[in-house]
Amino acid sequence: MAWIGAGSLVAWLWLWLGQGFFWRTDVTLPERVDPARWPTVAVVVPARDEAEVLPRSLPSLLAQKYPGRAEVFLVDDSSSDGTGEVARALARDHGGLPLTVLSPPEPEPGWTGKLWAVRHGMRTAAERGGAEFWLLTDADIAHEPDSLRELVAAATTTGLDLVSQMARLRVATGWERLIVPAFVYLFGQLYPFRWVNRAGNRTAAAAGGCVLLRREAAERAGLPDSIRQAVIDDVSLARAVKRTGGRIWLGLAHGVDSVRPYPRLAELWRMVSRSAYAQLRHSPLLLAGTVVGLALVYLAPPVALVAGAAGLGAPAAVLGGAAWAVMTGTFVPMLRYYRQPVWAALLLPFTATLYLLMTVDSAVQHHRGRGAAWKGRTYGAPTR
Repeated sequence: MAWIGAGSLVAWLWLWLGQGFFWRTDVTLPERVDPARWPTVAVVVPARDEAEVLPRSLPSLLAQKYPGRAEVFLVDDSSSDGTGEVARALARDHGGLPLTVLSPPEPEPGWTGKLWAVRHGMRTAAERGGAEFWLLTDADIAHEPDSLRELVAAATTTGLDLVSQMARLRVATGWERLIVPAFVYLFGQLYPFRWVNRAGNRTAAAAGGCVLLRREAAERAGLPDSIRQAVIDDVSLARAVKRTGGRIWLGLAHGVDSVRPYPRLAELWRMVSRSAYAQLRHSPLLLAGTVVGLALVYLAPPVALVAGAAGLGAPAAVLGGAAWAVMTGTFVPMLRYYRQPVWAALLLPFTATLYLLMTVDSAVQHHRGRGAAWKGRTYGAPTR
């Protein structure tokens, strides 16, 4: 047990100091410098059965205070709840940026539904008037009035081809408070923002709820056609842009918020498990390594501490306690970002156990033929 505690402590010291300082929450958009000319922007919103959340999100897009020309394209992806009608009514009631509601046919074979909708929106916008940038944003994302202006200013003044903000997710219920901050924390651990934003580093990622994409970079990378099968489309998009020489940036948002509720554990479980195994490239070997890694890094410290205190030796207790202390300390900044109590950092091993089970469940569902299921559609492993 002492050796396990020592291994966990070494892992945490490496994560703390050597994993791109992933635990810090200071990677945010730089101070705005307005460009001499504001480029034309097309806002593309893929939406499937989103009538419930649109009244809390779409008006914020229509109300953007953008000095240049911008238009919103909401792509109604075969919704059954009147999403398109709700969007048109909101545009009539709120005014602001012009809104076009599109209704593409069912996705062609080999396409995920969201990317098919994004493709339809991007093509229509290009035909309408040659947008220089696309803002790809989800139907559940609400933006502060100057959000688009800040994104474009960041891209134009620093020569970025992709600017993405990790929207602040809702933390209103007990389960949301437990799982959501850890979700963003673990995402940052997997894709350290500082590494993503470094031109010479191969790490690439984006947050699909808010992605400003330069049209030239999208055409160079063949987007979205080149990633048509991607379940984790935001990371795949960022990789395609960076691989073809584009500069990308990812950080935490202030003023970009998700309004989608996940009140119960079941909804949060589905959110994570629908794509967890795809993240592991549907590999049983990577799944086994992930399970072992999560157990060693997150579960071993409290187990070693308790076992050592129960009589298995002081070294196990000391090493396990030290590892748990480092783990807890790295989680505190994310809890503060989400305005949660600091003591909740002690619960991270329990939350990590839930994520471990969600990942295993994702693999089980895949091998049962259910794949990554979302909004009535199921996707298996990509074909070559």
